Amino acid sequence: MTHPQTASQAASQTVFNAARFDGHAVLITGAGRGIGAATARRLAAEGAQVLVTDVELGRAAETAAELKGAVARHCDVSDRASVEAAVAFAVEEFGRLDVLVNNAYSCTPDAARFEDEDDEEWARDLDISLTGAFRCARAALPHLAASGRGAIVSIGSVNGEQDFGNHAYSAAKAGLASLTRTLAGDAAPRGVRVNLVEPGTVHTPTWDGREAQLERMAKLYPLGRVGEPEDIAAAVAFLASADASWITGTTLRVDGGLLAVNTGFQRAACGE
Repeated sequence: MTHPQTASQAASQTVFNAARFDGHAVLITGAGRGIGAATARRLAAEGAQVLVTDVELGRAAETAAELKGAVARHCDVSDRASVEAAVAFAVEEFGRLDVLVNNAYSCTPDAARFEDEDDEEWARDLDISLTGAFRCARAALPHLAASGRGAIVSIGSVNGEQDFGNHAYSAAKAGLASLTRTLAGDAAPRGVRVNLVEPGTVHTPTWDGREAQLERMAKLYPLGRVGEPEDIAAAVAFLASADASWITGTTLRVDGGLLAVNTGFQRAACGE
């Protein structure tokens, strides 16, 4: 009888290519913790110079302090000037920009009734989770094109495909998938690839204090566990690398088989 791997067992099998990103400069948004921080660690371990950005500079600094060749900077993706300053800083600091990882997001809990949803909260989620990625891509694209090997990898969500609640966040992630496809067409002639990683439930600090709910959810995933940030970081590293040189405009699900196999997964099962 076989049993699902634990998260630690799965992470221990991840294969690093220590030189895959030698000479690459990377900018990651929302990299102070969770998926963004794990991605910074992964790419730095494979040789990249990383600009770790976050709206909370202290978090970014903590992540960058762990890494060789990493620098921290404040970046608010809802502010065009802040985004453009971060991109300019990366190019000045590293002399180039090869990879942009759009990870920053906002997810506001739904109101009890849809008709009670708040305009400002809706706008904030879309502005950070979708328009923020647009701002970053717009600022970075000329530099990514100049690198000759540019790549944009954005972090989506299975919420963009099925109903798991969080109306504004889900709408933003669906929009991000569409932006990925349309931007891929514009960027391809300039030598820049654009792809999306679409996680299922990932055990990040967002879930602190809700471990019992995570355990219930894990049982509904075909692979028997929720994801870890390192699972997503591995997918980002692949899509950002030359190993994916003929891949653009694609969504890569990293969801433990959730959408393909377990169609019975619904919000009620999550205890909501």
